[in-house]
Amino acid sequence: MVDLSIEMGSLRLKNPVLVASGTYGWGQEYRRLLDPDLLGGLITKAVTLHPREGNPPPRIVETSCGLLNSIGLANVGVEAFIREKLPFLQSVKTAVIVNVAGSTLEEYVEVVNRLEEHSGIDALEINISCPNVKEGGMIFGCDPQSACRLLSAVRKVTQRFLIAKLSPNVTDIATIAHSAVDAGMEAISLINTLVGMAIDVNTGRPRLSTVTGGLSGPAIKPVALAMVWKVAQKVSLPVIGVGGIMTTEDAMEFLLAGACAVQVGTANFVNPQAPLRIIEGLEEVCSRRGLRSIRELVGQVEAADG
Repeated sequence: MVDLSIEMGSLRLKNPVLVASGTYGWGQEYRRLLDPDLLGGLITKAVTLHPREGNPPPRIVETSCGLLNSIGLANVGVEAFIREKLPFLQSVKTAVIVNVAGSTLEEYVEVVNRLEEHSGIDALEINISCPNVKEGGMIFGCDPQSACRLLSAVRKVTQRFLIAKLSPNVTDIATIAHSAVDAGMEAISLINTLVGMAIDVNTGRPRLSTVTGGLSGPAIKPVALAMVWKVAQKVSLPVIGVGGIMTTEDAMEFLLAGACAVQVGTANFVNPQAPLRIIEGLEEVCSRRGLRSIRELVGQVEAADG
């Protein structure tokens, strides 16, 4: 037997494979295809203070080796989330992580406040990295001072385990990661999507209504992997790797680069069984290599000579 469990401070995962925010709905949508209890953790769609319809269509475009989206944080709002979505999440037997977003610092704080009194939430992922909204999101995640100010404000109003979700659309990801450390975060997830664009050559018009959107999928994996490796070298917080993870081998690369856990996103749209296949694959690899724990893989990448 291989021990697949991961401990990040007070947050314990039965295995290192989570599903990324925005790719797994509220958990109920996939349950006929994949038992959520088998996951290491389930991360919800973003929850904002008020309901959001999101951006107008078209807001999803397939690209070579990837997917462009401009959903715009469409969600039911925190009150409807508590009333309609949380009861199911309280019944699952895996870690539940709620992704929190907003347009202002005050909105982030208020969402966290509204969630604080309710059980069944193991951690909060503070999303300061969404490129598809005009206010909030990436605006906070691109400036170290703004990031630290917002994350510190959230830290003051909750005792829950906090994860800062960082944007790759910055000059130096390590600088933003240090801001998360200073603000009292307990883990970092990265990366969110890269800003991208697609054009219809027949009409000469952008293929997304918002012109640009967030690129995810295999195309961004090398960028994500490099940023995870860099941040894991620079900060002491656990790192959760995200970006183009489709297979067991992809997940292994992130673990070797220093990630304690991974999030599967775009792969869920291609094959809803992908997270389970990755979990099974990681156990098989560890068994074949004679490893007793998945933790023996973390950070074991060997630097090239010279």
